[in-house]
Parts: sequence; C-alpha cells; structure tokens
Amino acid sequence: MKYFAVLILLSAILLIPSCASKENHDSSKHETHEYFLLRPEVEKNYGYSHAVKIGDELIISGAVSMDDSGSPTAIGNLEQQMKNCYSDLEKVLAHYSYTFDDVVVENIFTTNMAEFLNQAGYRNTIYKKNFPTGSWLEVKGLALPEFMIEIELEAHKSR
Repeated sequence: MKYFAVLILLSAILLIPSCASKENHDSSKHETHEYFLLRPEVEKNYGYSHAVKIGDELIISGAVSMDDSGSPTAIGNLEQQMKNCYSDLEKVLAHYSYTFDDVVVENIFTTNMAEFLNQAGYRNTIYKKNFPTGSWLEVKGLALPEFMIEIELEAHKSR
C-alpha cells in the first residue's frame, strides 16, 4: 500500500507540469504575429520589420533619423535626430492604436552620451505619465555613420 501511495504521488508530480505546459503551449498557438513596415522599401532592403505585434505586446525596432528613401536626416544634430526618432515611433504606435503611455521598455543607443544627456529632458514631453524601463548605451557606431541616436521600444496594452 505504501508503494502504491508513492506511485500515485509521483504520477501526480509528473502529470501536473505536463498539463500546465500543454495549456501554456496551446494558448500560444492563438497568438498571431502582425508585422508592420513604416518604410517598406528601406526595411526590405535592410532586412527588418519596423514592428511586430504579438497579442498585446508590440516590439518596435530601433528608430533612426531618416527620410523615406533611407537617407539620414538632421546630420550632426542629435536633438533633431532624437525628435525625428520619436516622431517615427509615434507613427508605429498609432498604427496599432498605442501611445507612449503604453510603452514599458525604451532602449536608447547613442554615439554621444554627453550630448544625449544634455537633450534627454525632451523625453519629458514624450512620457507624461510614467517613464518606461530601459537602458541608455553609448556605442561606437550605428547602422550609418551619420546616425547619432537609435531608439527601440516595447509596448503593452492590457485587454
């Protein structure tokens, strides 16, 4: 009888995680991936999507200061490049009916951290309720040498 009880207990221990895993795996099948291209030709040429929405999560690739042909804009002006990045990010958020209030992660890459810190106050006009989590990193370079800043976001909208 003692061995029978141990066998039932072991079966339960092995069965419960299996059921939970199956339940989680099955629910993920219902989540679709929606891809968005802000500048389709540029993004196809470079091989990336500007955003992917999975359920309530929106992941946005790093925005840089470029025109519709992919040429850098505001060369040498980090403040204007930052404003251009946020303008593009707002377009992507709006496509999915999100706002900056839905942003939970913001990662900023810059080639000039000192200048970015001088201009970082601009973010107060973007995030009016709460600031998202994230990282600020100074990097040696970005995709093109004229880019001084790149900003990527993750947003979440509760159902």
